Amino acid sequence: MPVATPAQYRAMIDAAQKGGYAYPAINVTSLPTINGALKAFAESKSDGIIQVSTGGGEFASGTSVKDMALGAIVLAEAVHILAARYDILVALHTDHCHPKNVEKFLKPLLAATKARREAGKGNLFNSHMFDGSELPLEENMRVSKELLQQCAELDIILEIEAGVVGGEEDGHDTSGVANDKLYTTPEDMLTVYETLNGIGRFMFAATFGNVHGAYKPGAVKLKPTILRDGQAAVTAKYGAAAEMDLVFHGGSGTPLEEIRETLGYGVIKMNIDTDTQYAFTRPIVGHMMKNYDGVLKIDGEVGDKKAYDPRSYLKKGEQGLCDRMKEACDDLLSTGKTIFGTV
Repeated sequence: MPVATPAQYRAMIDAAQKGGYAYPAINVTSLPTINGALKAFAESKSDGIIQVSTGGGEFASGTSVKDMALGAIVLAEAVHILAARYDILVALHTDHCHPKNVEKFLKPLLAATKARREAGKGNLFNSHMFDGSELPLEENMRVSKELLQQCAELDIILEIEAGVVGGEEDGHDTSGVANDKLYTTPEDMLTVYETLNGIGRFMFAATFGNVHGAYKPGAVKLKPTILRDGQAAVTAKYGAAAEMDLVFHGGSGTPLEEIRETLGYGVIKMNIDTDTQYAFTRPIVGHMMKNYDGVLKIDGEVGDKKAYDPRSYLKKGEQGLCDRMKEACDDLLSTGKTIFGTV
């Protein structure tokens, strides 16, 4: 059962927190991206997290349907089936769900898990993210608290965010947000802990200058010590057991030393999307350029069916994504640390 049970997922997070490593969490949109991720985790002997965004779910449902929840269900069910052939654990998660999408994305997925449980099956997803960072903190926490209560009833972990990740992702553009909004304060972290502690397990995407998208090294000014200071504020007041499970968003172009630094401050999950999109697309572009006269019917010729068969280049995309995910496992120190078969 390589898709983790709720207990196994909690054990995964505990192991990462105790062991000083984090899980790559990759956004998938298709069977090739799912298979590339599973292959990478298996070859790295690393557990990992496979996640679906609202846009990814909408895409997976087809251009005629455009139902983000339906597409997410399709992708999750595919992971459940495919992951059974591997000897590592993966958890299923959904990425940024903004307030406007709660009713048409997050709640239908909670209902899908409830239906599976009533049918004697396991949870569809292990965790979900509610991103209320566009709301005032008080309103963000009110909604987060309500959703965490609903998740806890289904043994699901909720990821929340306070502070803003800059840039653009899935059509949500925060590139114009003031710089001070990109940094979560210790007071924010205390508020999050005090609001949600005791309701159910949660992960916190604290922001420390993170920006979605692709940037050259040095363009994004991260301040990982914000995580350190926030954790210190929480543990000073509530003890070492109050250390939160943190999530790193918007890390493209981050120097390795800064990635590793965050692991010491409680980061147990790092989202990987922009880099794997490029890693998937780059070998496909290479295929098209190398086989230009095969993938196109030029000057009345018939082309080369082997070159334009989608399988010929999607396999290359899958492998490119796999290679980048293996690099992520190494960067986050999860390589060789699967807990499969131990819990």
